[in-house]
Amino acid sequence: MIRVFNIPALTWPLTAVLLLGGAYNLVQAVRARHLTDRINNTLHALMHTLMAAMLWDLAPATTLAQITLLAGAALWFTLQAVARPQFKLLCNGTPGKLKCAYHSLTMAAAATMITLMTTHTTPTPEAGTAGPTNPTAGMADMPGMHAAHHMTTTAAGPTVIPSHTPALLLTLTFTAAAATFLTLLLRHRRKSTTHQGTHQKTTRTDHALETLSATTMALMFATMTA
Repeated sequence: MIRVFNIPALTWPLTAVLLLGGAYNLVQAVRARHLTDRINNTLHALMHTLMAAMLWDLAPATTLAQITLLAGAALWFTLQAVARPQFKLLCNGTPGKLKCAYHSLTMAAAATMITLMTTHTTPTPEAGTAGPTNPTAGMADMPGMHAAHHMTTTAAGPTVIPSHTPALLLTLTFTAAAATFLTLLLRHRRKSTTHQGTHQKTTRTDHALETLSATTMALMFATMTA
């Protein structure tokens, strides 16, 4: 389990941010006029929900299904990012394609996080278990070894051996993304909303939630580099 999961002071705020983002995307999916927008927002809502569930180590039996879903979502956004301009329902223009490319990265990063947690989590050894799978069992009766063995088995538990390189790269990537979205948010706040006020408000909301989401991902990956 990622260390931040065991810190209530961070776990609760991150859960709130993820659920807020998921709820917003769900509302946008319901309001969307085009099928593509509905699918995109629904995938984002699912991603935020899965990240929130990860914070509390919920539904571990569905890990493979979660990874498959997120990997498929990453592929879907990649296809949109590289689609030709003739496909009007998909990402259009440089800003739209960059947005889809970033969302593809977000989905892939979420799948990577779940994969790293699953791959590097070791089961808790049972104290006192004898046999070839527990080489310390035979040393438990030696002078001074019983206490050490007890301390080892007591401290042992679901631990994560962090994979520093991908976690560090993703931490830096999402930190840069959070800074970028924050800059865009501040720029939009300075602009006049006299014309197309509703569009400006929606854009600001999108940038604010993207900033919070990127910050959350950066924090979660940062805990895996420690």
